[in-house]
Amino acid sequence: IDGVINQIEPPTPMDVDLYELEGEAKRRIKQTPGSLEEVLDALDADRDFLMRGDVFTEDLIEAWLSLKRASAKEVALRPHPYEFYLYSDV
Repeated sequence: IDGVINQIEPPTPMDVDLYELEGEAKRRIKQTPGSLEEVLDALDADRDFLMRGDVFTEDLIEAWLSLKRASAKEVALRPHPYEFYLYSDV
């Protein structure tokens, strides 16, 4: 929605192996968030587009972020099933 309203053009495709980039070329590539926490931080920092047209209120966004942060914390506090597989013989 934000891209349509602000007429943001997508970047041109790259015909290179992104895993082999180094230095400045690598730093120019914008990374996507790697975890739910990073996604929530990014949304928290750039939420104005959600309030356009009075679809979402500031209070609703705050409540949703709080709920999702609590959920992410609950998951982070518990071991992953793969950890049981790795260490069950110990």
